[in-house]
Amino acid sequence: MAWRGQLSRNIKELRILLCQSSPSSSSTRAFIEKNYKTLKTSNPKLPILIRESSGIEPQLWARYDMGVEKGVRLEGLSEAQISKALEDLVSVKA
Repeated sequence: MAWRGQLSRNIKELRILLCQSSPSSSSTRAFIEKNYKTLKTSNPKLPILIRESSGIEPQLWARYDMGVEKGVRLEGLSEAQISKALEDLVSVKA
């Protein structure tokens, strides 16, 4: 899990969008509850934005240099799959 400490090297901003109550966002909510503190402690200057909106599909967005953004849909993914999706976004060379 060394990639967690490299978030701020490759990503300029991380956004997580989810619904506060929908079943499709339950894994995303659980992922945030378990991992936010570790991610923020490892990357204190990285903006990690959590945006909740009723009825929205869970998504993960990463902003890189020069305003390049990449997103991943999280609906139907487990916590482990969400972690893997984040790891993949960290390893992208934008």
